[in-house]
Amino acid sequence: MNPDRIRLEPGWKAALAEVFATPGLQALRAFLAAELAAGKHIHPNPDEWFNAFNHTPLDRVRVVILGQDPYPTPGHAHGLCFSVRPDVQPLPKSLQNIFRELYDDLGIRNTCGSLMSWADQGVLLLNAVLTVESGRSASHQGKGWEALTDRAVQVLNARDAPLVFVLWGSHAQKKGAHIDRARHAVLEAPHPSPLSAHRGFFGSRPFSRINAILEKNGQPPIDWRT
Repeated sequence: MNPDRIRLEPGWKAALAEVFATPGLQALRAFLAAELAAGKHIHPNPDEWFNAFNHTPLDRVRVVILGQDPYPTPGHAHGLCFSVRPDVQPLPKSLQNIFRELYDDLGIRNTCGSLMSWADQGVLLLNAVLTVESGRSASHQGKGWEALTDRAVQVLNARDAPLVFVLWGSHAQKKGAHIDRARHAVLEAPHPSPLSAHRGFFGSRPFSRINAILEKNGQPPIDWRT
């Protein structure tokens, strides 16, 4: 995968350049090209694969929310974990549960499922895998994206400025297992999916906790309205 041909925010492009040049990422590029050539539908659109990085520049990241892979439903995914395009209704169940917890936590009632406004305030909404075949959840896991997103987490972990990492579910918690908790705040809870939200996601109050940590660190809170 040639980083010179990828539209990527300059800070992230420099930080991830070495990973793009590895054989694993070259194999990923070949896999994606072959899938597209075979007529398979991949979500999100290619020009949105790096939306998380482009909407949250490296030097502006304050909060990191880790997801797993994009929504496989046509018209939903647009490159930010848990987020959907502004016109999508009904919202995916996990996002409905996130918004339910947000309302219980801060009294904010969101109906628009696009989380772009969060990303633009410094909330990196990063999936572990950045593409998926339409209708086939987790179909691109193990194809090479994980090396890139692992590197992104490592770069953020190495920063001196404290960040807030939000790890919902075992997959995110495994990916964030090596975060330096002496430097960064780490909030863990079960995944917001209907299968696990009642095991401790509801009532975890992540949004007020994030803002309290940011303010303690001398930073403005996130406006969680969409």
